[in-house]
Amino acid sequence: MTPHPLIRVRDLNVHIDDHHILKHININIPDKSVTSIIGPSGCGKTTLLKTFNRLLDDTANVKVTGSVLVHDEDIYAPHAEVTHIRKKMGLLSQRPFPLPMSIYDNVAYGPRIHGIRKKSELDSIVEQQLKDTGLWEEVKDRLHSPAAKLSIGQQQRLCLARGLAVEPEIILGDESTSALDPLSTHKIEDLFVRLKEKYTIVLVTHILRQARRISDYIVFVYMGEIIEFGPTEEVLLDPKEELTKQYVKGFIS
Repeated sequence: MTPHPLIRVRDLNVHIDDHHILKHININIPDKSVTSIIGPSGCGKTTLLKTFNRLLDDTANVKVTGSVLVHDEDIYAPHAEVTHIRKKMGLLSQRPFPLPMSIYDNVAYGPRIHGIRKKSELDSIVEQQLKDTGLWEEVKDRLHSPAAKLSIGQQQRLCLARGLAVEPEIILGDESTSALDPLSTHKIEDLFVRLKEKYTIVLVTHILRQARRISDYIVFVYMGEIIEFGPTEEVLLDPKEELTKQYVKGFIS
């Protein structure tokens, strides 16, 4: 049985300049699960991901029509409050971008913005999120050293901890392991699998092996359209659509 959907997309279209990037997207993203968006380069994967936290608002000449509902709130409604929407979403980009401050202050940054000032409360949040992302034992003795001194894999986990510190409901990942070594990739993948107990996770990946390892559901996007969506094993091992079959066999890149 498919879990209750947390994100529901209805007739979503995205135009940038004169290009129709996403075409009549309709999909339900299940709650408390990992859903991976796959497809060839330039097919609209990242654009679809960005519609979930309205990051496309920062793109020039973009037009979005249709609905994206988180719970029952349409985040593209005329009076939707963007800061409130983005607080629900933790975003992990291709490369980590720690803030130019200490490890501690990176994690405490979001809670401070949202009004938490008490040191004991901030200490507890920082420790919990660093534990949740598997960093605590590695950094607990140097919390006030610059985040930039961490390895790139540690920086990526720190960025995840920073995102989780504001208590989002959804984690979005855009090729979040593409810049990492195999060991760091493995740690991030393990984190996603563990974190789905608390969060809805939506990832863009071009690595089919990774999608199969960590995903509960797969969305296959091709030329701006959803071709197939379903449980991972069904889509990757027994696809219904001919285009999906061609892609998973490596005939479309």
